[in-house]
Parts: sequence; C-alpha cells; structure tokens
Amino acid sequence: MTSVFAVHALALPFLPPSDLPTNHLMLLRWVHFVAGIAWVGLLYFFNLVNVPFLKELDAPTKSKVFPALMSRALWWFRWSSVVTVLAGLGYWMSATGSDARNAAAATGVAASPGAAFGSFFAIWTIVFALIYALIMVAKINHGALLGLCVTVLIAAGTYLYLALNNHGWESNRVLAIGIGGGLGWIMMMNVWGIIWRINKKLIRWHQDFAAHGTAIPAEAAALGRMAFLASRTNFWLSFPLLFLMGAASHWPAFGR
Repeated sequence: MTSVFAVHALALPFLPPSDLPTNHLMLLRWVHFVAGIAWVGLLYFFNLVNVPFLKELDAPTKSKVFPALMSRALWWFRWSSVVTVLAGLGYWMSATGSDARNAAAATGVAASPGAAFGSFFAIWTIVFALIYALIMVAKINHGALLGLCVTVLIAAGTYLYLALNNHGWESNRVLAIGIGGGLGWIMMMNVWGIIWRINKKLIRWHQDFAAHGTAIPAEAAALGRMAFLASRTNFWLSFPLLFLMGAASHWPAFGR
C-alpha cells in the first residue's frame, strides 16, 4: 500500500516556473511573509503581553528584566521591520512596473510607475513626520486624541495617494499595496525614529540602576509613554495594513 501512495505522489505534477522574474517575485514575497510574521508577532507581544507584564514588576526586578529582554527583542523587532519593508517594496515596485508596461502595450498609451513610487515615499514620509511631531514635539499624551489625529492623517494620505494615482492603468494590487505598504513604511519609521531611540536610553538607564544603583532620570516616565504611544500606533495600524495586503489580490475595491 505504501508503494502505491509513493508512486501516486511521484506522479503528482510539480513544475515550478523556470523564469527568473517569477522566482524572484516569489522569493521576495516569501521573505516578506517570514520577516513580517516576526515583526508583527513581536509588535503584538509588546502591546498585549510585555507592557502589562512590566507594570507588575518592582523597580529592582524590572531593571534586571527590562535590559536583557528588550535589547534582544528590539534587535529582532527593528531589523525584521527593515527586511519586511524592503522585501515588500521590492515586490510592489516590480509588480507596479509590470502593470505599467502591460497597460502601455495593451493601449498604446505611455504609462509610467514613477508617480506611484514618488507619491508613495513623499506622502507616507510626510505622514510619519507629522505623527512624529505629534508624539515627540507636541507631546500629545492622550491616546484617544493621538489616535484621532493619526486617523485623520492616514485618511488624508490615502485620499491623496489615490487621487494622484488615478490614470486608469493602476491595478488593485498597485493601489492596495501602495496604501498598506505606506502604513508599513510609517510603522518602520516609528520603530527606528521613536521606539528604538527612546528604548536605547531606557535600557542604558535600567542597566546602570541594576549595576550601580544609579537613579533613573525623571524623564524616563515621559519618554516611556512616548515609546508606548508610538508602539500602540503601530499596533492599530497593523490591522488596516494586513487587510490591505490581503485585499491586493482578493478584494478588488481600488483598481481594475
């Protein structure tokens, strides 16, 4: 019986594509998925498990646990964010270029992906800069107020991105990933521009406290709150991001 199953298994068709572009795009998607699981998984761990856990620890215990835990976890967190975004951008830019070429060949009208690329980086970098200003400069400390401001900024960025990329050739995946990937771009910038910069200081201060009894500066609480708000912003942004990643191929609401 086993030999019969083996014969049937060997007879099953498995013919992976041999052309380089197809295999290149599949590799990018696979790397994007693996790194994204690590990144978002750690994001959910921080927000759902680690934050309430650390609140339960007394100061001496926290100063022993916090540096060891966060230095390791944040290494994987920040670098998985970079790999996720770079692999995703590589896939999206290749797919966008392909859609533009196919549209030009079908209609005879020139189609360029330059507007999609340029508007992506311009819009979503500006949105990040404004979120950074809200947290680090204006020092908005109220979560609901910050959430409202971020929602308005994301909605404005989405509207502007769709308005600037409405030439008729843009496919659903170009536009859905152009928005969802923009959220990922913001999240990565939050990781490196706010969360990691603040936590480097907090880790060092807790190490000094555990090793030498050096008092933790009074500003630590305010900085920790800023890092928390940036992390919580990423947590909520991950939900529309993941929806739009799925919508790119399975929910044609943005383009043809």
